[in-house]
Amino acid sequence: MASWIIQMTVMVLSVFISGGQGKRDKVLYCSACKAIVDELNHSISQVDPKKTINVGGFRLNPDGTMKDKKVPLARSETHLNELLDGVCNSMSDYALYVDPDTQHKQYKRFAPRESGFTGDFPDFKNFQFAGPETTPNPLKFACETLVEELEDDIISLFSQDAEHVHEELCNRVSEYCSDSSHANEEL
Repeated sequence: MASWIIQMTVMVLSVFISGGQGKRDKVLYCSACKAIVDELNHSISQVDPKKTINVGGFRLNPDGTMKDKKVPLARSETHLNELLDGVCNSMSDYALYVDPDTQHKQYKRFAPRESGFTGDFPDFKNFQFAGPETTPNPLKFACETLVEELEDDIISLFSQDAEHVHEELCNRVSEYCSDSSHANEEL
């Protein structure tokens, strides 16, 4: 009897777990993935490229000197972990945007960044802002979910300074932007 209960529990959990990701809103999760990449790229670009950090085991060599390695701070695992801890807080600067010509939906940044705004202001009439009754921010929730699930992949891609991180992370790794309607669009 106990083994039957265990088998049923395992079966129900496997259905629940495998079905959970399939039911996620692709527009929301694709946009969250792209926003993570965009925000991290921006944060990394704000770090002085001359700043380095010591990494390694800090072991002593036979001659008594320390064995460590200096790497650029901006793409160090330590710095990337710090950035990941706060990246989802910027999701309040994004809102659902509906393209007036194609009716294609995606979350886009509407707020200028603190470090100086050089572009045009977006056309706010094509954004859909959630009202105050919508306390939980769905994009922030999607961001937090992706950071939790993909943390190792995110750190690996950014520490390697990989080209086309959004394509690799959002199309191949997470597959949320893998269909042709979201794949190559920028935020």
